[in-house]
Amino acid sequence: MPPSLVVPVPLGRRRLQSRGYNQAGMIAEALAELLGLEFRENAIRRIRETSSQVGLDHRARYLNVENAFSATADCVNDQRILLVDDLVTTGSTLSACAIALLDAGASKVVGLAVARA
Repeated sequence: MPPSLVVPVPLGRRRLQSRGYNQAGMIAEALAELLGLEFRENAIRRIRETSSQVGLDHRARYLNVENAFSATADCVNDQRILLVDDLVTTGSTLSACAIALLDAGASKVVGLAVARA
């Protein structure tokens, strides 16, 4: 079954203030419109600021984002989620977000990234 909802990986508050926009959110919103799917920018949020992933190995990246996200059950319960990020390196961030979405009741989560490093 196709996704029912498109959700971007959220940025931390500091990074969002510094950058002024969430590029994953912009990509996810455009993709949702193109596919005729619902877009929910705030279905998942970062509940813990994390340090930059740059220079971290796979294990350190996983630990850095572990339990850093929380999803809103009212938004994602029984939804098939297309989770969008701009860049994937080890998949740790997508994995941590998927866990939060599934814990909140999403029926399925598929990750999509524009680029891979």
